Amino acid sequence: MTMDSIEKLNTAIAIVEEARGVPLSASCVVHRGEMLEILEGARDILPTDLDGAQSIINDRDRIIEEGRTSAESMIASAREDVARMVEQTSIVQSARDEAQRILDEARELAEEERREVEAYIDGRLATLEVILNKTMDAVARGRERLEGADDKDILSQLNPDD
Repeated sequence: MTMDSIEKLNTAIAIVEEARGVPLSASCVVHRGEMLEILEGARDILPTDLDGAQSIINDRDRIIEEGRTSAESMIASAREDVARMVEQTSIVQSARDEAQRILDEARELAEEERREVEAYIDGRLATLEVILNKTMDAVARGRERLEGADDKDILSQLNPDD
């Protein structure tokens, strides 16, 4: 099992912490060969670990940039969708307004034509009323004549050859 540079450095720190101290000093006694082996191993592995860390950082930056680009794209798309919906809403409202205007005009036209038809019918009925009144007057005069005439006169009126 291989240890990465951090584990090797942690091992070195643990050895120093556990090392026997020299009396009346801050120094300690450690096994030089063991310590050198651990530190050299850390030094050998460190570039690989740093490369891996740099790769992770680069990937992170790339992923963040991709996320930012994707988010900007989504925002732009959402703005376009909103603009399209607003435009469609205004188109729909314009269509509704136009439909209402057409309906209002049709109602006005129908009302005007209804008034014209009623006026025409009223005129025709007035003419018919005059004709009927004249007919009624003629019928009444004819009946009056019939009442005043004797039977011979009635027959003579019916048969002009006599």
